[in-house]
Amino acid sequence: MKGMLQYVHGNTILHKVPPLLKLLIAIAICAACFSTRSLLVLLALIVLDVILGFIGNIGRQTLRTLCSLCKFSSIIFVLQIFFVTQGNALVTLPLGVRITDEGLRFSAMICMRLIGATLPLTVMLTLTRLPDLTRQLVKVLHVPYKYAFAFTTAIRFIPILARDMAAVIEAQTARGVELDGNFIKKLRLLLPLCVPLLVSSIRKIEAGAISAELRGFHLRGKKAA
Repeated sequence: MKGMLQYVHGNTILHKVPPLLKLLIAIAICAACFSTRSLLVLLALIVLDVILGFIGNIGRQTLRTLCSLCKFSSIIFVLQIFFVTQGNALVTLPLGVRITDEGLRFSAMICMRLIGATLPLTVMLTLTRLPDLTRQLVKVLHVPYKYAFAFTTAIRFIPILARDMAAVIEAQTARGVELDGNFIKKLRLLLPLCVPLLVSSIRKIEAGAISAELRGFHLRGKKAA
C-alpha cells in the first residue's frame, strides 16, 4: 500500500477537484488550526481531515499518518508541560517542577495544532498528481517554472526518503540490531543511520539535477516564463 505524499490513483470527488483548489482547502484548514484557541474546534478539524481521507479512499493511510503524528506529538506534549508554569498546580514534582492545568491545555493545543495542520496537507497532496500541481502553479498563479518544479520535487522526495529509511531499518534488523525497544533506545540506534541516508539523498538529488539538465530543464523554464 502506498504511503502518504505518494499519489494514489482513484476516481473520487477529491481526485477530480483541481489541484490548486485542493491546496487552498488544505491551507484554509491549516490557518483555521492556528487561528482558534478551542480544543474542541481543533478536534473537529482533525476529524474533518480523517473524513476527507476516507472520502478520497485513503482512509487507512490517513489513520496511519495520524498515529505517527500522535506519537511524535506525545514527545512534544511531555516536554512542553514542564515549561509552562502558569495556572493551578495539578502535580508537584521534585526540584520545584510543576504540572499545571494551563500547561496541560497549552501543550494539548500545540500538539493538536501540529496534527491538524499537517494532516490536511498530506491528504490533499496524496490525492494530487504533482505534474498537474506544477502546471497550475505556473499557468494560474504565474509562479516561475523552476520554483514550482523545485517545490513539487521536494514533495516527491519525501516518500523516497521514507522508503530508504525503511530499507535501512530492515537491513539493520536482519543484521541482528534490535529496534523494537523503547523510543529513546530506537532513536539512539537510528541517529547514526541518518548520515549515510543523507549522503544517499544528496547523490539522488545530484543525479536528478543532471537528468533534468540533460532533458532541457533550463530551456523549459525559459519557455514557461
